[in-house]
Amino acid sequence: MQMKRYCLALDLKDDPDLIAEYENYHKNVWPEIIESIKQSGIEVLDIYRTGNRMFMIIEANDNFSLQKKAATDTANPKVQEWENLMWKFQKALPWAKPGEKWILMDKIFSLPEETEVRIQNSED
Repeated sequence: MQMKRYCLALDLKDDPDLIAEYENYHKNVWPEIIESIKQSGIEVLDIYRTGNRMFMIIEANDNFSLQKKAATDTANPKVQEWENLMWKFQKALPWAKPGEKWILMDKIFSLPEETEVRIQNSED
């Protein structure tokens, strides 16, 4: 089964103490949040940070959709509590719409896809 991959970005407030506190929360994510992630169809979720910029990679099965996850999260009081707490540390990217946090990134290059295109072009 081919997994779907989503890559998202978000900034943290540029404060070393807040960034350290944010990372500490992510060393012990609440079990209800982990369960919510798994139930949505997400099978892999990694968050990377450089400076105050974060990058999240999600790999999800065919049951997952960003819209369904957003609706389920909105209806889950514990997820809302977590999101409100995390907002203390986070700040929207400059191009985010009002209320938008993690921004879906556009894929602009893929080595396997680029290699396939070059092979196909050389065969033509």
